[in-house]
Amino acid sequence: MADEKMRVEVAYALADEQLILEVQAEPGLTLEAAVEKSGILQRFPQIDWATADVGLFGKLAKRTDLLQEGDRVEIYRPLIADPKEMRKKRAAEGKVMRRGGGEAAESDKST
Repeated sequence: MADEKMRVEVAYALADEQLILEVQAEPGLTLEAAVEKSGILQRFPQIDWATADVGLFGKLAKRTDLLQEGDRVEIYRPLIADPKEMRKKRAAEGKVMRRGGGEAAESDKST
């Protein structure tokens, strides 16, 4: 049908706020077009759209990728710190990490 629309979501999150906007469009919508159509760039002017990484359901994607019904486009913020560098720093300081990423309690370190 010519008037059939698909629905996708565009998501962006800050440390204390997240927004998911629904976009309806004709099939053939690209990831980039969905972001622009959503208006999210106007609501979050701090997004550096020229350099921002984007993805679908937590996996990096290209802006030219075609979307399917129900897809969730995510705009990623730049990392505050490189996770590898943070692990190296903790290791150099002698800190022990528990499984799951949290620092071990003092009682865990003695075993």
